[in-house]
Amino acid sequence: MEQQQQSLLQDGRYMVSLDVFEGPLDLLLHLIKKHELDIFDIPIAFITQKYLEYLDLMKTLNLNLAAEYLEMAAHLAYVKSKMMLPNQDDDNEDDGLEEGPDPREELVRQLLEYQKYKTAADELADRPQHGRDVFIRDPGRLSSDEDRELASPGLFALMEALKQIFEKVDYSENNPYKNNEILITQISLTARIHELVDILNDRERVPFMELFEGRYTRGDIITTFLAILEMTKLNLAKVHQAGPNTEIHISGLADKTEAEQVLMDNKLEA
Repeated sequence: MEQQQQSLLQDGRYMVSLDVFEGPLDLLLHLIKKHELDIFDIPIAFITQKYLEYLDLMKTLNLNLAAEYLEMAAHLAYVKSKMMLPNQDDDNEDDGLEEGPDPREELVRQLLEYQKYKTAADELADRPQHGRDVFIRDPGRLSSDEDRELASPGLFALMEALKQIFEKVDYSENNPYKNNEILITQISLTARIHELVDILNDRERVPFMELFEGRYTRGDIITTFLAILEMTKLNLAKVHQAGPNTEIHISGLADKTEAEQVLMDNKLEA
């Protein structure tokens, strides 16, 4: 899914608005897939906890949450409360009354319906288009095994990796700021983008986690994350991975001269 991003400076912080954003059903499907859950027997308490953790992470990133995310959170809480209540029919089993409907039934139906159309859309998007994905092969390029197309992870996969980075930094003994509260951190998003351009210009592929090494404050980490999103939006970088739950990598899509011109055109020059 193509994502359009705008970064706005508000009250000294970068606010990120995504015009096209993966929705709450995408997040639920991501959580079900990541944790290998049975879509027909969703553990509501667990999935609600994970869903709320993602909402907290979005707030940390200053992502503008759409109303449907909060609506889904409320619905999950409602389903959870319904499942915690005793089944009123249990007292009437001797009367031959049937159990009431599963509170998760409607949610499962929505997920299955959405998954069907999402899969169909992804299959259409993956079909190669001449001039976009299909080009004459350069004999000097890598072998087919080494140059195979890698999947593009969704935004939630990136956020999961970001969550791991936050946890790693919070518990790192090498973090010089571990026992100090940092109230204000002045960070230039533009400067970080130019640093990433230099890194990707020197190396064909860089592990996502490696780009955050030496970043010990949440401000530094968030700025790096936003810089990666901005570069993918400008087609200066590509995010990919070999498969679900595998390491995410970043590759540059332009040499330094081309990248600097794009940044200049978008008023992001150093």
